[in-house]
Amino acid sequence: MNAPTPSSGFDLAQPRHDWTLPEVEGLFELPFTELVFRAAEIHRRWFDPTELQISQLLSVKTGGCPEDCGYCAQSAHFKTGVGASKLMDAEAVIAKAREAKAGGAQRFCMGAAWRDLKDRDLPKVAAMISGVKALGLETCATLGMMTPEQAKALKDAGLDFYNHNLDTGPDYYDKVVTTRTYQERLDTLSAVRDAGLSTCCGGIVGMGETRRDRAGLLHQLATLPVHPESLPVNDLMPIAGTPLGESPDVGELEFVRMIAVARIVCPKSVVRIAAGRDRMSKSMQALCFLAGANSIFVGGRLLTTNTPDPNDDEALLADLKMRPMTSKVSETA
Repeated sequence: MNAPTPSSGFDLAQPRHDWTLPEVEGLFELPFTELVFRAAEIHRRWFDPTELQISQLLSVKTGGCPEDCGYCAQSAHFKTGVGASKLMDAEAVIAKAREAKAGGAQRFCMGAAWRDLKDRDLPKVAAMISGVKALGLETCATLGMMTPEQAKALKDAGLDFYNHNLDTGPDYYDKVVTTRTYQERLDTLSAVRDAGLSTCCGGIVGMGETRRDRAGLLHQLATLPVHPESLPVNDLMPIAGTPLGESPDVGELEFVRMIAVARIVCPKSVVRIAAGRDRMSKSMQALCFLAGANSIFVGGRLLTTNTPDPNDDEALLADLKMRPMTSKVSETA
């Protein structure tokens, strides 16, 4: 395939919202070293390449989800051994956030296995957010679909970021999820933006999709009215009992390509290596950071899968001479 790459007339370090799918595909087809070099140059335009934004994620309500996302252990449609739990009390969540901050986390993310946020749960969730915010942490939540009114209420409670992933490109989406449409995901992102919240939105690689599908996901993100402030890239962790439980790995270099293209098409986004990092070598993670990733999850656990041991993460940052992020995205650099 000889898909076109962006014209040399574009300043690739500046955010664009007019990317075409063939242009994004063309980036994936670049020689690996050229792609990573371009991404690294753009990364340095907006960020200190020695810094990582550190996040920790807590499942505040696990299992029993009515959605049929083919990758998810929390779906009620699949037998994965993950039981359903009730929503945690705010005090318990705040205590976990306090521990996360003591462990070096800068952002604390709260995730609930819901199709959508119910108004009856809104006061409890708002109390969690307010309490975590009071600790001096950035706050993030992922609670399923939301109405504009709910998004505003969470903003008023102190929420900084809302995570709502697109998962994959629009052409492959119905192979992964059938209980929620792509447009419903886009509508939730619109409600989040309209409420003045920052968006955290990315997807998953390794679900049997093609490179064109991966390009399709990044094309969707790059043509949103506002690029996601955070862009997580998940490497599928196959879960026994789910439809995608035996999916083959995409390979290290293809994952790094995904990171690099994400950095190029969304140059000011904080690009996070999310799920799957615990099985990545130090060398692979270093390549991801070189290609533009500048955020990780820590704490030993995501929602239902693991992150690296905290001691391993400490050693990784020391070996690479990297440090937690202190600077913000430059608007004038």
